[in-house]
Amino acid sequence: MAHKHTHDNIDWPARLSSLRRADELDAPYNRQVADRLVDLLGAATEPVIVDVGSGGGGMSVAFAQALAARGGRVVLSDAVGELLDPAAALVRDAAAGTSVAVDAVRADAADDRLADQLPPADLVWASRVVHHLPDQQAAIDRLVRVLAPGGWLALSEGGLATRCLPWDLGIGEPGLGNRLTAARDDWFVGMRAEMPGVRSLPVGWNTALEAAGLTEVFSFSYVIDHPAPASEAVRLSVVDWIAWMADVGEVQLSDTDRAAVARLVDPDDEAYAGARDDVFVLSASTVYLGRKPV
Repeated sequence: MAHKHTHDNIDWPARLSSLRRADELDAPYNRQVADRLVDLLGAATEPVIVDVGSGGGGMSVAFAQALAARGGRVVLSDAVGELLDPAAALVRDAAAGTSVAVDAVRADAADDRLADQLPPADLVWASRVVHHLPDQQAAIDRLVRVLAPGGWLALSEGGLATRCLPWDLGIGEPGLGNRLTAARDDWFVGMRAEMPGVRSLPVGWNTALEAAGLTEVFSFSYVIDHPAPASEAVRLSVVDWIAWMADVGEVQLSDTDRAAVARLVDPDDEAYAGARDDVFVLSASTVYLGRKPV
C-alpha cells in the first residue's frame, strides 16, 4: 500500500518492525559511525545533530550515546509520523539521565521550507534518504541550508549490496539472492521514473556535495558483518530482507523464485530461512561528507 507522506509510494509504517530489528542488529556499527562523526565536531559546545529521515531511530540513538559525555541536542526529522513518534520515544529513553536533549520535527525533506523547520545544525545526517526524493541535487542543496556555518553534512548512500543467502538453498534455483537484488534494482529504476518532478543525478555523491558548495569533501566506508552460524536476530533480519526484496521486485521474479521465497518466509515451512543457521548478513555502506564554509 502506498503512503501519502512519501515520494516513493512505500508504506514505511508497515516496515517499522523490520527497521527496528535492523537497527538493533547494527547498533555497534551505528555507534562506531556516530563516534567518528561526533569527533569531527571538535570542541563545539552542545552540538546540534539533525537526523533527516530518521526512520526507526537507530542512528539517532547512536548519536545520543555519542554525545552523552559532552551534551548536545539530537533532532529527529521524518515525514511519516508513524515512524517519527516511536523513534523519538526510543531516543529519549536512550538519552535519559544525560544532558542530551531530544526533539522531533515532522518535515518533508523535499520541502523547500525545511531549513525553516529545523534548527541550524553542526551535523546533518541523512541515510538512504536523498535517493528517495525526486530531485536529489536539490535535496542536497536543501540539507546544506540546514547546516550552521562550519557544519558537516553526512550522506550515507551507496556501498555494496547486502549478501545474506547461501548460493544453493536446496529449493528453487541456485543464486536466488543475486536475482532478488537485481529485481530490487529494476524496481528502484521504475520507482524513481514514476516520481512527479524527478530529475536524474548523473554524478557521484562527492561531486554532488561539491556542487552544493561544500568543502573538505571526503568519504569512508564500513563493513557490516554478521557471519554464519547466525543468531536468531540475524536469521529474522534475513527473513525481513527476503520479504522486502521479493515484495518490491515481485514482477521481475520468476514463478520458481516466487515459490521459493514463499517457503523461505513461512515459519511453518521446513525451508524457513529463520530456522537456518547458514544465513548471514554482509554489506558495506559509504558515508559522504562535506563542510559548509564559515
